[in-house]
Amino acid sequence: MFTRLENTLRGMDTAAVMILQYGKLIYHYGDVERRYQCHSMRKSFLSALIGQAVAEGRFDLSLTLAALGIDDRQPLSEVEKQATVYDLLTARSGIYHPANYETPWMQRIKPPRHCHAPGENWCYSNWDFNALGSIWRQLTGENIHQAFAQRIAQPIGMEDFDAERDGWYEDGPFSDHPAWPFRLSTRDLARFGQLFLQQGRWQTQQVIPARWTDTSTRPISHAGSHGAYGYMWWVTRNGIGWPEAVLPEGSYSAQGAGGHLCLVMPALDCVVVHRVDTDSPGREVNRFQAGKIVQLLLDELGER
Repeated sequence: MFTRLENTLRGMDTAAVMILQYGKLIYHYGDVERRYQCHSMRKSFLSALIGQAVAEGRFDLSLTLAALGIDDRQPLSEVEKQATVYDLLTARSGIYHPANYETPWMQRIKPPRHCHAPGENWCYSNWDFNALGSIWRQLTGENIHQAFAQRIAQPIGMEDFDAERDGWYEDGPFSDHPAWPFRLSTRDLARFGQLFLQQGRWQTQQVIPARWTDTSTRPISHAGSHGAYGYMWWVTRNGIGWPEAVLPEGSYSAQGAGGHLCLVMPALDCVVVHRVDTDSPGREVNRFQAGKIVQLLLDELGER
């Protein structure tokens, strides 16, 4: 089982893979206990935390940046300050201020400042996501990584995550809003995907509101060849997610630079996690390789 997939993985920079179906482990590859960088998968972690805080009445998506007093090194215009927390959550703020912790791709796709009004245009911009981290701390008074440990990692039994060791804030020269990177093992990341597959429920506890797991993984914005985008989740649109792969409708994923992904496919009751040792220079599984992996997996699942 998964022979073709494994042969393909051996020819790539894949470090670890874990596949769960019907809540059970059906395949693993590599060291699933090692804690790799998560890169942009961090955004889906914060989305989950925000869902909890919204349900508790501690986080208001309608607040504007003006109301929150959010600004930056290159001052935001009065129009930019009308962006809401919801606009940032959906990557539709219209704020194209330089951001910390951006990949070259993010920098290439960023439009010029002031060319779109808040809510008008989708753009995958780390300014939105990093500013959301600042807003999280302002509205809740909680450290992101400690909150993740207490509110998500502990309730679902993550085995390897330690907030002090595996989460930090990363300042940069471009913006006052730091990034907030994570490290997570493959098996802990699979638990996070399974939590969403189970509509936020883990055993007897509703860890994340079921409504949030539904609304946050809807295809809110058209994302071209990447499919669609929800509340800091990548969402399949008409089967589109990666090149040369056709995904089941309703699928969604957290994705990070270098080939990291946590793919949730409710139609198949399946979670797939793929990791790369991006601490080692030059190691990467690109989007075309990831598409090949995903399609091989789907083919082999169809043959089970």
